[in-house]
Amino acid sequence: MTTSEPASCFIFIQLPSGEEVVCGRFAQEALSTGGWRGQFVYARSYRERRDAVPIDPFGLPLEERTFETTDDDGVFGAIRDAAPDAWGRRVIEARLGSNALQSEIDYLLNSPEDRAGALSFSRKNEPPPAVQRFNRVLDLAALQAAAEQIEAGGPFPRESTPQRQLAQLLEVGTSMGGARPKNVVQDADGLWLAKFPMKGDRWNVPVVEAAMLDLARLCGVRSAEHRLEKVGGQAVLLVKRFDRAQHKDGSMRRARMVSAKTVLRANDSVTQRDRWSYLVLADELQRWASDPAEDRRELFRRMVFNALISNLDDHPRNHALIAPRADWRLAPAYDLVPSPVASADRRDLALVIGLGGRWANRGNLLSECERFGFGVEEAGAVIDRMKKVVGARWKGLIEAHGGTSADVRATASAFDYPGFDFELPPNGGDR
Repeated sequence: MTTSEPASCFIFIQLPSGEEVVCGRFAQEALSTGGWRGQFVYARSYRERRDAVPIDPFGLPLEERTFETTDDDGVFGAIRDAAPDAWGRRVIEARLGSNALQSEIDYLLNSPEDRAGALSFSRKNEPPPAVQRFNRVLDLAALQAAAEQIEAGGPFPRESTPQRQLAQLLEVGTSMGGARPKNVVQDADGLWLAKFPMKGDRWNVPVVEAAMLDLARLCGVRSAEHRLEKVGGQAVLLVKRFDRAQHKDGSMRRARMVSAKTVLRANDSVTQRDRWSYLVLADELQRWASDPAEDRRELFRRMVFNALISNLDDHPRNHALIAPRADWRLAPAYDLVPSPVASADRRDLALVIGLGGRWANRGNLLSECERFGFGVEEAGAVIDRMKKVVGARWKGLIEAHGGTSADVRATASAFDYPGFDFELPPNGGDR
């Protein structure tokens, strides 16, 4: 039973050919019993296309029926992945006021076209205006100032003032996920996600994250392309958008993208994390990925790397699959950030690793390595090699990227913690 008329919008998709067409309609309605119900139906004109591709081949297969869900406030995973996350929502709320945003559809319609993946949203059965204007890398100083303005919680400027002009810059790129300040910028090489420092950071987060992305590559992990820019004496991390390809004429080709949360059919809440599992994700790659053998082995290396650097925020939204064409593949690794903690005996990742649950240690990593396509001996050799690289290079890479001795001291406990080499207890040690 519902309490109001459902809100709805048309969903457009950019096909691998580059053509943008309507693919379906999404509606969301509040239930009198609490919560929301979402409905999605593919347009017949889309289903009849020979080049049609599903937005989610398993959650929303290309079929003639109405799909329904009450999970995640009635928003299907593949649609939620295209919605603004914490920082983007904060910017939209500052601009429009929270009272103007009644449902998730309002956030979808009021976010710019920098969103993840190949979907767009419109109230009308015609695509939203093509937006080719993105902030430039040269705008980074102004963008950082605007981000600090929003971070401070001040009112969104309404008048034609320099402050309003700064805030308008944020409106061009507010859709990307995560809670930290960020924006999308463009240069001759394509689109980049600019990640800014925050007041109160314990260490230079952009510098350390850049070092970890490079360290991951040294360990054999496919990490996202990136670089650092100096802005007003502070480092800003630019991460290349792997769901966008810039053509010679400056136009952008978009790839479909879904988070591991969608692939796992998982819940966002840490209190309902029964599907938060590298093991289940490896199994899902068997049916999602065009090269499941390689992607499962890549996932194992990422899991090991996260354990070695104590990246304890490796939740399902921090992994993704992309489909530039028809086939899906594991996306490059991103958001690789150490989490220094006091415990020397045990660190837990966000996702289940093996028989010992989330415990980030060697025995647990080996306990289910066959699920990733490794024998125990080969997996052990991979772990040993990566551990040696991390131990030898983490400090130097932070310093090489501009990190100070204070940054090194603040993050040191994340690396080479003694509990990593503990044996897994007979009962698995899960908790």
